[in-house]
Amino acid sequence: MEMDMRYPIDAQRYKRMNSDELRETFLVNEMFNPGQVDLTYSFTDRAVLGSAVPTSEPLRLEGNQEYLSADYFTQRREVGVFNIGNTGTVTVNGTEYTLNKKEILYIGRENEEVAFASDDPNDPAMFYVVSYPAHKKYKTQKGTKDEANLVELGDQEHASTRYLYQMIHPDGIPSCQLVMGYTAVAEGNVWNTMPAHTHLRRSEIYMYFDVEDDNVVFHLMGEPDEVRPLVMRNGDAVLSPEWSFHGGAGTSNYGFVWAMGGENQDFDDMDGIPLNNMK
Repeated sequence: MEMDMRYPIDAQRYKRMNSDELRETFLVNEMFNPGQVDLTYSFTDRAVLGSAVPTSEPLRLEGNQEYLSADYFTQRREVGVFNIGNTGTVTVNGTEYTLNKKEILYIGRENEEVAFASDDPNDPAMFYVVSYPAHKKYKTQKGTKDEANLVELGDQEHASTRYLYQMIHPDGIPSCQLVMGYTAVAEGNVWNTMPAHTHLRRSEIYMYFDVEDDNVVFHLMGEPDEVRPLVMRNGDAVLSPEWSFHGGAGTSNYGFVWAMGGENQDFDDMDGIPLNNMK
């Protein structure tokens, strides 16, 4: 199983990068290919992210000695699986979990078999996968939108109304270090995560979905005085290192899956950035 490899970039090198270099370093695209598992390994907090789109045959999440030095994928890792497609199933050590769109599955470490299947191969499930190292085993557990901890953010006046669903989280499905859920930007709104913030104790990964037709999201990143945009399309993910803020605006409303790993799982540890400090 091949993996794309991404190496950490510090804030000083980031300032000298052009658009192509930024995209090659922080953007993870060309995921969600029918009949494939596509994975990227980030050395920032040793995250793995990717996709599985099963069609006529199930797909397996397999270990790799070259990249993970593991006999099977979850030997020392935990995994979050979020479905952005049609209904499908994830089988974990013989137990089958059905995932509809916007449902999540937490898979604890030490589960040798992880396989993905679609109910309809012509309209397949589209499983988004995020994994971090885990030093303790937690129960494999499914989560739904209705079971998530809902946080309402923003307002219509600032075109920032959005709904944050905390799924794998201290107030939801417990995990070793992975924190994961999704945010839905309300119709007629475009902004996410403004005013912006950083998490010096955790890295974060965004994956944008429900970006309809030819719309895009302008994902903003960097240090407050060195703001850079990345143009994101449906199914694109972006790596957000600890020193970078994250936010953005779309040409229409959209959703994004956020996932974090690092020293803690505390949502209140963020360091806010006043808008008048950004340039």
